[in-house]
Amino acid sequence: MKILGTGSSLPHKVVSNDDLSKIMDTSDEWISQRTGIKVRHVISDELLEDLACDAALKALSMAGKTPQDIEFFICSNVVNEYTTPSLSCIISSKIGLSCPCIDINCACPGFIFSLDVADSYYKAGKANNILIVCADEPTRMCDWNDRTTSVLFGDGAGAVVLGPGDNIKGIQLHSLPAPDKIWQHRLLESTPFITKSEMNVPLQMKGRDVFKFAVNASTADVESMLAKLGISKGEVSYYIVHQANMRIIDAIKNYLGEPDSKFPTNIADHGNSSSASCTILLDECNHNGMFKSGDLLVFSAFGAGLLSGVAVLEW
Repeated sequence: MKILGTGSSLPHKVVSNDDLSKIMDTSDEWISQRTGIKVRHVISDELLEDLACDAALKALSMAGKTPQDIEFFICSNVVNEYTTPSLSCIISSKIGLSCPCIDINCACPGFIFSLDVADSYYKAGKANNILIVCADEPTRMCDWNDRTTSVLFGDGAGAVVLGPGDNIKGIQLHSLPAPDKIWQHRLLESTPFITKSEMNVPLQMKGRDVFKFAVNASTADVESMLAKLGISKGEVSYYIVHQANMRIIDAIKNYLGEPDSKFPTNIADHGNSSSASCTILLDECNHNGMFKSGDLLVFSAFGAGLLSGVAVLEW
């Protein structure tokens, strides 16, 4: 397949590190040095599905497609206010999609997992025009008294429309199951029959373990995929890396030995928006005119699960 259009949408409320210092024990210096984040967009009066619809409609417009042209819709999402119906169904109803739709929860590498599903459907002859929307509100998962997690995240949505082509050169997915590294536990509705112990715990993260996994998985995924495709690092135009933490991005960049110019970032302005991260960055780079026909883009993302993935696309 190939990317025909991109879109993104962000909450209007922007929260700075100085704003956070007024509600918790932190500072701009503490956050900036450890994460590279200066501000983040945070949902206040918006609905996540409305941000997702806005991103989807922008991608459809760029692609020159209507909702009726889409034959399959994949939504990547970790958490939203609905348990059922799926977020993909809600988005479909709002923008007029009538095709089959599914949600996937692969956390931060959700876009790459979605690309793999889309590519598989296309190769199986089941769909030619596919919409992917990555929409997440990780700020709703955090304890906002805990500076170790809450300062990392921002909300948003990104979308791509895919059509027939030979531009997806390779996708590789990886898992190292470790549910104790990044997790959140929610209470379900009570019944008269529950006797087990239950708990409601906001997002928890073992930072050092996650850092190590992210760097190791990303660099191993990228080098393995490029070797399999016979592509040298010198031929890569840009690395679109999940915007989790600037220290992680710097470590990946240094290990691969590639220049800063190949690693566009927006983490300073957005924070970590989970699966929406890569799609928002892709859309911003696209609208800034960074890509030209024939450019090779390497996507790399990693997160809860622990899951990671890499995708190589020609623009």
